[in-house]
Parts: sequence; C-alpha cells; structure tokens
Amino acid sequence: MSPYVLFTLLAALGLGTAVTFASSHWLLAWMGLEINMLAILPLMARQHTPRAVEATTKYFLAQAAAAATLLFAALTNAHMTGQWEISQVSHPLPATMVMTALALKVGLAPVHAWLPEVLQGLDLTTGMILSTWQKLAPFALLAQMEASGMATPLVAMGVVSMLVGGLGGLNQTQLRKILAYSSIAHMGWMVVALQFSPSLSLLALALYLAMTISMFKVFQENQSTTINHLALSWAKTPILAVVGPLTLLSMGGLPPLTGFMSKWLILDELSKQGLPALATVSALSALLSLYFYLRVNYAMALTMPPNNLSGTAPWRLPPQQMGFAMATSTGLSLGLLPLAPKVLALFAR
Repeated sequence: MSPYVLFTLLAALGLGTAVTFASSHWLLAWMGLEINMLAILPLMARQHTPRAVEATTKYFLAQAAAAATLLFAALTNAHMTGQWEISQVSHPLPATMVMTALALKVGLAPVHAWLPEVLQGLDLTTGMILSTWQKLAPFALLAQMEASGMATPLVAMGVVSMLVGGLGGLNQTQLRKILAYSSIAHMGWMVVALQFSPSLSLLALALYLAMTISMFKVFQENQSTTINHLALSWAKTPILAVVGPLTLLSMGGLPPLTGFMSKWLILDELSKQGLPALATVSALSALLSLYFYLRVNYAMALTMPPNNLSGTAPWRLPPQQMGFAMATSTGLSLGLLPLAPKVLALFAR
C-alpha cells in the first residue's frame, strides 16, 4: 500500500473518531462513525487474501447494520421527542435501539459473534487497530447514554459479555481469537462500571488499551498466530518470553500488576453500590479469562519445541529491540498498580 494512501486512511480514522468525540448531535456522531468504518475497510483488505476479504465483508455488514440501526434510532427519537441531542434519548424504544447498535459496534454480547471471526482474518497490526482504536468512538457514545434510563439492560449485557468472553476463550488455540474474547470480556467490565462510575470505566478502558497493544506487539514480534507457535518464544526473543506472560497475567487481573487495579476498583465500586451478587459474578468471570491466559503463558514460558528445528537456530538470529510503542504499553501494563492510592484519591473528590 502506498504511504500516501496509508497516511490518508489513518488520518481519516483519527478524523472520524474526533468527530464522534466532539459531537453532541446524533447526525454528526453517525457521520464520524461512518468515516471511521470506511477508513479501516481498505486497511483490513490490503492483504488481498480470501480470508482477509471475508473478514472485511463480515465487518462491513455488521457495522453497516449497527450504523443503520443507530440512524433509525436517532430519527425515531427526533420524531418522538423533538431532540437530536445524544444525551436526550429518553424514550425506551430509541434508547433500546441505540444501545443495541452501539453494543454491536464494540462487540458486546449477545451481539458479539462477528468479532472473533473478523479478527481471525486480519493481520496483527490491523487487528490491534480494530481491538483498540475502533472501540473509542462507540464507547464515547455509550458513556453519553448512561443517563438514558437503560442502566439495567446495559449491566445485563456487561455481565453476559464477561461470561461469554471467559467461556468463549477456553477452547481456542488461535491467538487472535483469544484476544477477541478477551476484548469481549473487558468490554463487559467497562460497561458494568459505566453505570456507576464513568471515570472508573474510562480508567479500565485506558488500561485495556495499554495491555492489548502490548500483547499484539508481543505476538507480532514473535511472528506467532497460534499457541503452538509460542513454544519458540524462549529461543527467538527471551525478553518477550518474560514480558508476554506478565502482560497476560496483568490482563487477567493478578496483583501486583496493573490489570489488577481496574478490576479491584470496579469490584469495590459494585460493593459500595450494594451489589454483592454482581461483584461475585464479575470476579468469577475473571477466573475464566485467567484460565485461558494461563494456557497461553504455559505455551510461551514453560514449553519447548517438539523437535529440532531445521536451518539456522533461532537463538543465533540478531536480537530484536523493543520499539517505543511496545516499551511504553508494556511499562503501563505492568507497573501502574503503585499509583492506585492516587487514583482512589482522585475518585474520592
């Protein structure tokens, strides 16, 4: 792909997200989402393989359906209430349609089935964009919808997403599908927290972005797409064979890593809201995700290749250095837990 075309598409991605962020009118928000979707489609199909084209087509159909539903919901709300403001969706019918459309945009259960299949057909770089940047604009609209009276359905979708994300990843061997189900589970945590503490939900989103970028970069440097490929990590890149498992444990929410902070604060907030059953289900769903993270860790750090490799031994290859993006995201994924008291003090204000 030409560098000029690539720059134009990336600029359009940023523009679409910025338009959605800055808009308080449903039509402008819809336009931003459409610009965002149309900009990523050529990036997804740039490999020109049947699998990439299939993934691009599935993504286009799912996102087009969500955009059409969102536009219809905005028109219905304008007809019923005379309001085009994003925060003024008060009638249950358009509010339900908006919630369903945005859930389809970000891949919340039960409208999540497109995400693992689409992510499996993409290269790791485009998959990273789809799992991180493409979540921002719809999530911003969900954050503005918190006062629409749809708290209970959104919390229910969040809990279902946690369970589906945990159960769906148990039997996967493809790393991209594992990260897709991880995304579904993390989005469930964010949506549940969104109804009680939007700032806490944004913190969980920021930490999710850092950890997901770090894991995609680890798999990209290892040139691994399945769990079996990770058995060579110790020989290819010994540093990443240490960093990768730690980042996965952080995504699972184990202390003293960064990922523990968001889950701990969300469980604390649910307990303060008098929802011990919801907090218990959320904590148990985290154990499901942690199980398949540990499967990946076992393959990456505790296994050896089944037979001798032909050709040049991988430990004789030139050492690869961590780039700025990977070093930054990995540092954020592993070392922010000591800042938890400061974060708690900010939320207490």
